[in-house]
Amino acid sequence: MPKKLTEFFKMPKAALVIGSISAFALLFAFTLQYGFDVQPCILCLWQRVPFGLVMALSLAGYFMHPYGRQTQIIFVLCSVIFLVGAGLAFFHTGVELHWWLGTKGCSIQPLSGTSVEDLRTQLLHTVVAHCDQISWTFLGLSMANWNVPFSLGLAAFSLKAAKDV
Repeated sequence: MPKKLTEFFKMPKAALVIGSISAFALLFAFTLQYGFDVQPCILCLWQRVPFGLVMALSLAGYFMHPYGRQTQIIFVLCSVIFLVGAGLAFFHTGVELHWWLGTKGCSIQPLSGTSVEDLRTQLLHTVVAHCDQISWTFLGLSMANWNVPFSLGLAAFSLKAAKDV
């Protein structure tokens, strides 16, 4: 591997790369949601959590001096979190492709209530998007589809960074 490329796996660049890519992923999701009105389902929202956790961990790792065993642990945790994110994305992909059913929060429940307040509460907690309906694609793949290799690549990067601390 070229020497300049290996520098990205060393601290503090590795923490900046992982944190920045995670921030970009969240920014992309929020831009689709709020800028282009692409409503996320519950599984889409769950897939954002690993990126937020990794942002916090990479920030902690960046400021943790001297870099050593604790930084390795942070990168291994980042890798595990990315693997969980890849698992969530794979599960969501399966729901989109109707390989299996999603969670209870993936479907819209019929309204039922005895008062206006009951109906209001139900409406405020109604799912806007179905998990099995793809609302956005790029090159024929949904965001969940893209998230699987993206998260796996970041997990591998995090492990390599942990090795190179």
